[in-house]
Amino acid sequence: MANTAQSKKRAKQGEVRRRHNASFRSMVRTQIKKVDAAIESGDHAAAAEAYNSAVPVIDRMADRAIIHKNKAARHKSRLNKAVKALK
Repeated sequence: MANTAQSKKRAKQGEVRRRHNASFRSMVRTQIKKVDAAIESGDHAAAAEAYNSAVPVIDRMADRAIIHKNKAARHKSRLNKAVKALK
């Protein structure tokens, strides 16, 4: 456990940031799941729309270092490939 006032404050700040970042990671996963669901339904228009709404969210989280930039690029690439395969 933290002993000094400074270490107690840092522990508290870290916990707040962890919860905040967890909600952002959850938001990214939700967007990816929405695109996957649209792909599974086989509707190209819905999948393309879901993909177009997911890309800015994924990019924003990569810019904020919530997820790694290469992971963001990998997700976008795989989702785009799957959406294009529906056509």
